[in-house]
Amino acid sequence: MNTLSYGLLGLLARRESSGYDLMLRIQPFWQAKHSQIYPLLSSMEEKQLLSSHWVQQSDKPDKKIYAITEKGMQKLREWMYQPIAPAVTKDELSLRTFCLWLAEIGIAVDIFEDRRIGYLEKKRYYEQILEGIPEETRELGSKAFSNYVLATKGLMMAETELKWCDWVLDLLKQQQRSTASKHGRTNFETLS
Repeated sequence: MNTLSYGLLGLLARRESSGYDLMLRIQPFWQAKHSQIYPLLSSMEEKQLLSSHWVQQSDKPDKKIYAITEKGMQKLREWMYQPIAPAVTKDELSLRTFCLWLAEIGIAVDIFEDRRIGYLEKKRYYEQILEGIPEETRELGSKAFSNYVLATKGLMMAETELKWCDWVLDLLKQQQRSTASKHGRTNFETLS
């Protein structure tokens, strides 16, 4: 089984879900598409790690709801004892920053201002999650404990990313002012 399979089992260990709902719920942890999720659900159901039932809907097509089985829970528990694979980095902003010397300063500022908005939204998102987790449930053994530590991680990362983004924007804007100032003096000197 791959990591995405275990992630789906972990989500189903908390509550039954449709394939579509699982795709939405996994996104904060793992970028996955329908085309990846549905074959895994089918395979895990064949291996009796999941069960399913159909729910009729009057205004939409019927949907298949998946639930984890005891065999699936055992598989998920075994996974918790396996070594964790090294983190995979896919960060387009870092890659673009590496190539930033190719961009005009206005474009560079736009890139970081856009990203800053995203970091602010992330920060607010994690703050809202943390506000909704009661203090008494923030202990190991509670499902809310995982939510608490993950939302705290997300908040800390968003705050750090926001701080870095603001620092880069300050550098860029200083350079922008400096460049404008130099051009202004050059034009003035030309007129003299």
